[in-house]
Amino acid sequence: MASSSAAAAPRRRAGSPAPSLTGPAGDVHPVPRRSAAPPAALELLAKARSGLDEAAVLHEPNERYATAHLAALRTAAAVLAARGRPETNKRRRERIRSAWEVLPEIAPELTEWSALFASGALRRARAEAGMPGAASGRDADDLLRDAAMFLRLVERLLVLQPVLPQPRPERPGEARPERPGGG
Repeated sequence: MASSSAAAAPRRRAGSPAPSLTGPAGDVHPVPRRSAAPPAALELLAKARSGLDEAAVLHEPNERYATAHLAALRTAAAVLAARGRPETNKRRRERIRSAWEVLPEIAPELTEWSALFASGALRRARAEAGMPGAASGRDADDLLRDAAMFLRLVERLLVLQPVLPQPRPERPGEARPERPGGG
């Protein structure tokens, strides 16, 4: 008898290429999806994408670094716009905190990304100030790549929530059928 793997038909590759780090989020998954993010978050994500596109064509490393970092900051702001809640404790509201400080509280799954971009904030300030050598070409390219990956991740977290079937409402007086196995 033939093995089960030999009997399986070869998979047909999809006509489109694999999703890219910077491509549209719609190419990630074939399941119908809906936007779960508020309009302000969607606008910030669009501005972040535009910033990454702009950074990719800049030749000066300082400008490329600063623009890519700003795109990452806009991406973080989109998460805060979608998930954040205003501080109710007056004592905590007195101190202004950076997005990189608040992001891990709102989205713990992005803590490492927050630390990465927070560590580049001083370099970004130097690059924006026009300090020569604030960012090398490699620094700028690495940050651009990281910011693009961060944007894609956040788009998948916020924008592309799968549309799941809703449970059927139970009618009063109807008993649920028992599942086999007692579940």
